[in-house]
Amino acid sequence: MSIEVLALVALLPILVALILMVGMRWPATKAMPLAWLTAAAGAVAVWGLPASYVAALTLQGFVTAIGILIIVFGAILILRTLQHSGGMETIQYGMQNISADRRIQAIIIGYMFAAFVEGAAGFGTPAALAAPILLSLGFPPLAAAIICLVFNSFPVTFGAVGTPVILGLKFLAPAVNDAVSSGAAVNFSNMGDFNALIGQWATVMNLIMIFVLPIFMLGFVTRYFGQERSWKPGLAAWKFCVFSAVAFTIPYMVFAWFVGPEFPSLIGGLVGLGIIIAGAKAGFCVPKKVWDFGPSNTWDPEWTGSVSTDGSSEFKAHMSQFKAWLPYILIGLILVVTRIPELGLKGMLASQAIKFSHILGFESVNASIQYLYLPGTIPFMLVAILTIAIHGMPGSKVKAAWGQAIATMKNPTIALFAAVALVSIFRGSGIVDAALNPHNYPSMPLAMAKAVAAITGNAWPMFASFVGGLGAFITGSNTVSDLLFAEFQWGVASQLELPRQIIVAAQAVGGGMGNMVCIHNIVAACAVVGLSGMEGQILKRTVWPFLLYGLVVGVVASLLSFVFVPHLF
Repeated sequence: MSIEVLALVALLPILVALILMVGMRWPATKAMPLAWLTAAAGAVAVWGLPASYVAALTLQGFVTAIGILIIVFGAILILRTLQHSGGMETIQYGMQNISADRRIQAIIIGYMFAAFVEGAAGFGTPAALAAPILLSLGFPPLAAAIICLVFNSFPVTFGAVGTPVILGLKFLAPAVNDAVSSGAAVNFSNMGDFNALIGQWATVMNLIMIFVLPIFMLGFVTRYFGQERSWKPGLAAWKFCVFSAVAFTIPYMVFAWFVGPEFPSLIGGLVGLGIIIAGAKAGFCVPKKVWDFGPSNTWDPEWTGSVSTDGSSEFKAHMSQFKAWLPYILIGLILVVTRIPELGLKGMLASQAIKFSHILGFESVNASIQYLYLPGTIPFMLVAILTIAIHGMPGSKVKAAWGQAIATMKNPTIALFAAVALVSIFRGSGIVDAALNPHNYPSMPLAMAKAVAAITGNAWPMFASFVGGLGAFITGSNTVSDLLFAEFQWGVASQLELPRQIIVAAQAVGGGMGNMVCIHNIVAACAVVGLSGMEGQILKRTVWPFLLYGLVVGVVASLLSFVFVPHLF
């Protein structure tokens, strides 16, 4: 069967999900099971995979989904605990003293705080933590989710201490070693050098959007969520956006170019956060006129969900700001010390896992739940328990917080089980085993990527990042997107005589930008802000910054490939 036909079959589950969620406004709880069924049918009828193997892959997806749901539950639990302890209202009070302007708050929390969390934890943690904070500050739930999903893009290239680059590109090691042995590589001498090189070029490709995205998003927010329905109020905050981008970019670039791929996002977010909070307090580059969403009773019903604000603009402090923020400080500290391998805790926590080996008898189908390494357990649930003592919570409020968090999990559980099972079928469809894959077809995502490459030819640099975005959209992970497509990107670059590190870097950047349209992340973000069932409405809005991001990266990758090609490997 031709690669074009295979690509169309592979595309069908995605089209089903998009049409049902975006076009027909179905909730993910209904749309994703049908998308999974479409993928399963294609895997059996066209790929020729045994039905029992597809069932095993589905169960593998269920196990993976449990891990994601633990993260979602932990994030919701933190939110509910702080709401009932009075800590969240104290944080709201303190944020108003920094700036009551929603545009400034969006940059501080959605852009900079989330970048730090991404650099420390990954796993979709930034949106799960940042969106509830924005929600409690008075943002419409829909706006809070969109802001955090879109901003969680350029930090994702490096993810949790460099994981997408270091782990995601591991299958390129043989090709890189061959290039070194043959003398073709002049810019690196080993895989570590190559990973560093990819990180360096990735920052160049991200650079424009690091500055453009916050300006675009603030304009987007005031256009679709403001009383004026105008881009103008958002664009009026451009000076603070540029200030924030500079505060993030300098440490981000320095660490990527001179240290390595482990810490650019983490240090960029941490240093930038301190700088812009100080700047906001001093009124530096802050617009003179404070902007707000207006009274909540005037909001479009589509903007709100089961977790909604009360419309109050006056808050009081129930404790010191330090005590209120202490749970988040602890989360940040614990994430850092448990994610840096040299400190020893990462290996110890990651080794504790519930393993499911040879599911339904298939040796290649395995899954595990690293129950202590998942941020939903440590630090989220751990800190939620510690907060009981830190904030002196009575038993009744503890019970209410846990009860509400558990009750919120029904819809995301259904949606994520189906979505992750679909991903598992996508990934497992390309297995190299004559008994399981009798036609030796490539995996479903790879079939789509190959079809696109055949159409684009030498224009590939314009589209390379979109393949990375496709991988993240399907799998929910930049790391997995890189694992899926890095070898493919290398092969296309070699075949078309394009600079390989530029194309692979575009893949890494694309995997980051794909997080804003990823179904997993959207379902998780909807869950923590009470918007379950609104996934399609969010995807319909995040696709525009995704396309803008890909277009800009494509232009930069093309320039690097064709203008500077003599100087590149």
